[in-house]
Amino acid sequence: MFHLLSRLCACAVVLLSPVACVRAVPLPGMGDTEALARVEDWEDRRSLGEGQLVAWARGEKGQAVQVRALRALARLQDATTLEAILAGLSASEPSVRDEAAFAAGELALSWEPLPDELKLRMTEALREAEARESEEGVRRTLFESFSKLGTAGAIQRLIERVAEGHASAGRAALALGVSGRRGASLAEVPLEPVGALLAASQPVETRHGAAYLLVYLKRPAALELLRRCLADADPDVRALCAKGFVEGGGTEDTAALARLLEDSVPRVRAEAARTLSLLAAACVAPCAPLEALGALRKSAPRVASGDSASAHALLAVAQQGLPQAGRPVLEALRRSLAEAGPPVSELAADDVAWIDCRLAAAMDRQTGALAEVLRCGNGRVAEARRLALGLRELARAQVPEGARDAVPALHHPDARVRLAALEAVGARPVPEAVEPVRALLKSEDPVVAGMAAATVGKLKVLDALPDVRALAVRVAREPDLAEPVAGALVGLEGKAAEPALRVWLDHPHANVRRVAAEALTGLTGQPVRSVRVESPPGTGRPSAAPPGATLIFRTRKGDITVALDAGQAPLTSGNLDALARQGYFRGLSFHRVVPDFVAQGGDPRGDGEGGPGYSIRCEMTRRVYQRGVIGMALSGKDTGGSQFFFTHAPQPHLDGRYTAFGEVTAGMEVVDALLEGDVILEVRAAP
Repeated sequence: MFHLLSRLCACAVVLLSPVACVRAVPLPGMGDTEALARVEDWEDRRSLGEGQLVAWARGEKGQAVQVRALRALARLQDATTLEAILAGLSASEPSVRDEAAFAAGELALSWEPLPDELKLRMTEALREAEARESEEGVRRTLFESFSKLGTAGAIQRLIERVAEGHASAGRAALALGVSGRRGASLAEVPLEPVGALLAASQPVETRHGAAYLLVYLKRPAALELLRRCLADADPDVRALCAKGFVEGGGTEDTAALARLLEDSVPRVRAEAARTLSLLAAACVAPCAPLEALGALRKSAPRVASGDSASAHALLAVAQQGLPQAGRPVLEALRRSLAEAGPPVSELAADDVAWIDCRLAAAMDRQTGALAEVLRCGNGRVAEARRLALGLRELARAQVPEGARDAVPALHHPDARVRLAALEAVGARPVPEAVEPVRALLKSEDPVVAGMAAATVGKLKVLDALPDVRALAVRVAREPDLAEPVAGALVGLEGKAAEPALRVWLDHPHANVRRVAAEALTGLTGQPVRSVRVESPPGTGRPSAAPPGATLIFRTRKGDITVALDAGQAPLTSGNLDALARQGYFRGLSFHRVVPDFVAQGGDPRGDGEGGPGYSIRCEMTRRVYQRGVIGMALSGKDTGGSQFFFTHAPQPHLDGRYTAFGEVTAGMEVVDALLEGDVILEVRAAP
């Protein structure tokens, strides 16, 4: 579902769920309360209300309804509503202008990219609005929308505001950094004003924005500023600055990063460890980053003593991987775990075992063969978990002979292992994999069948085309198949796949339409957009969460209390609240943990590909992804279900893309301690 951030949003029920019926549509002559209810109904059904929603977004029903209608347009992301959104930028009320600016950014961030002419029109309108805006809050929203738009004109305006030391220059810097992360050119950003924003006298928010920008400038000239901010008082600023040395860091920087391996905050240590691992990939002997990473041996006794958060630096190294020259480092880290003494508890023993297997898998990635993961973990890590972990690392191995060790695993009884094996043979093809992969095309498990389709597409197995076409028919009732099957059709048929893909352009599920439009754009060389499909009246959706709704996630490492945002995201909150009351999460795990990024759970399969059997629409909110925010995981538009994630640190590039629907109010230290495989004992809903 969501491989954040890789195949890593959420969103009322679009299809399939036995949930409460939609409220009755009110009659004409309604007051604000009834009008707001109608807007909510149109939003749920992805409808423009035969043009009425657009009229209300232009102010026909007054300010309160106009603001809510603009939020609905933001969530619909329909290009035909652009002019109504832009008209709101000139409203007399700041609340309307602010909502229009947010809606413009969401339209710019559409899952289906906007045509260039609409981006230019939006750039012109946003620049004009920002030039005359007197409210700082609205200007900040405009800056965020510039970052989502990412055009040359939008980038230039942000550069101007940073260069002149504007009151919101820190927000402009952050917006520039987000644009750079999304691929925009930042070559014209001047360094001197960015350095001024890093001064200790500046607010934390300003320093954070400047540091975020420096990371994505990726310029050798920015290294001096990054060196300064490694000593910042705020841990999130220190962690960001550590990340920036991937481009061009030298011996002096290695020493500074090595000092951060002793930082008091575990997520800073993890970020420094990750950056040193990346620097090691470009090393020639002697390799200072590898020598520095040896200091992580001190983490082993902490993990054995029950300090799970200290495992994150080791996990970061294992996830990033080291070159062949770093094998002694991985061996030394594993040895330090073995020699740390008896773990203080069963929980600590499990942490030690999993990190041992993570490091073992990184060693197998170096050789391209399963070996170390077959005997890692001190007997505490199940065979299927070890195999799936090792096979995923084989998919990343740079070895000429391919992933032959993955072929037998294609027959494994555990779906997680079969999926990992498919990933490995897709990345490193070997002839003997063809027949077992073809057999998996007929799997009743749509995730396995879809991955098999993607794999035969990569392997160019033309004889498998009839089975892939049969899977294309299944997309009508199993929309999660769309993306891998589309890739297989394009890989095997080329332009001949066009008729089959065009059938999907008016599919009931928004993500199937998106996949088809994207594939057809690539095939034809011309922009192709899908049509907006309205759900019929009476379409099911979750009941809204009650005001003040709270979830308590119970784990072996402690409890995490989350206050749900029932005001901004009533249906997303209501969906998770309802699942919790059904006992849905009992026994599920946190299947994905990326240090200093997210901890993700809620998948009944345990491999990141599962959900509750239905999908819910995206319900974007104005809540930003600060540390401790809970968001809904996605694999495309309107694909949310049961998978959620907690942020370890601010993640502004997720804002407006993945529904943020609450925050941790107690137990953040538990979030920091989570590792892959940690089990959710239960989730309690209150009131």
